[in-house]
Amino acid sequence: MSHIHSYGFGLATENSAGEIIEVFYTKFGLGDDTQFSAKALTVCGLEAGQSGYVELDDAAKAQFAAQIGNLAASEKPLILCVLGSDSAPSSVAEAFLKLHLLSARLVRPHEVNLNGMFGVLHNLAWTSDGPIDLNELPERQLAARLQGKQLSVFSVDKFPKMTDYVVPRGVRIADTSRVRLGAYLGEGTTVMHEGFINFNAGTEGPAMIEGRISAGVMVGANSDLGGGCSTMGTLSGGGKQVIAVGENCLIGANAGIGIPLANGCVVEAGLYVTAGTKVNLLDAKGAPRTSCKAMDLIGQEGLLFRRNSLSGSVECLPLQSEVELNDELHAHN
Repeated sequence: MSHIHSYGFGLATENSAGEIIEVFYTKFGLGDDTQFSAKALTVCGLEAGQSGYVELDDAAKAQFAAQIGNLAASEKPLILCVLGSDSAPSSVAEAFLKLHLLSARLVRPHEVNLNGMFGVLHNLAWTSDGPIDLNELPERQLAARLQGKQLSVFSVDKFPKMTDYVVPRGVRIADTSRVRLGAYLGEGTTVMHEGFINFNAGTEGPAMIEGRISAGVMVGANSDLGGGCSTMGTLSGGGKQVIAVGENCLIGANAGIGIPLANGCVVEAGLYVTAGTKVNLLDAKGAPRTSCKAMDLIGQEGLLFRRNSLSGSVECLPLQSEVELNDELHAHN
């Protein structure tokens, strides 16, 4: 049998030119070596290893009646998208499928190829009436007003908010607009009002997020990102270092990191540690040892980064206690 990487049945939104600008997948998953994989490739007109999509006609809907259920009656175009391999997305349908897989926890950040996705996705108005092509927005706003209604524009972006598409089990999100589709939220994650999670980024498990998780950044279980803190991503500035936060870590309020943190590390409030930050190393009793760049400490567990209030220098010393989250607070049943 043919093998596919993943598949999805989704309802597509088209602009006035007939271009697909967004897809809401209701039935999707990872592929396997079954008869379904071979049938899906055939219906899409693809060879093994190829990716693409097709709008299902009545005959094709009948072939997949067990999978699509009442989707067959939809007035919107119903498409089947097949990813024969993990190649870079070449269409809106393929890109949205990969973002769904991430938010549904079927794949993890960095496990799927998202190269070139920004060039594929449309910059859209995400509104109270769904996604709208920006060229068509003024006409749609006027049409709503003429009917005595108001069309609200929530954002202008290439990414929608995650919860309009996928709501993973066991999470709490205070402001859903701050979590993009393609974010990966482990069970037990709490995202407070000022927290933000980008696509292809997220949390391993129980976590308190009151700061920013930039694209590509994963936060380990039982870690806490304080209010207003940030993690440096790789989308801007040409950075190639993948930033991650280990388990049982704490990044204080208004602090930030430009290096990966190993398990059990703490960055005090207001301190931003980048790869080139000069750090004075202290022993467990606070006695000076030597100095180095912060990048030289990558991989070392149980460290406390702080700023000396007298000299202003950045110091690092072994942490004497562990970070613990409130289990009751992160049990989102």
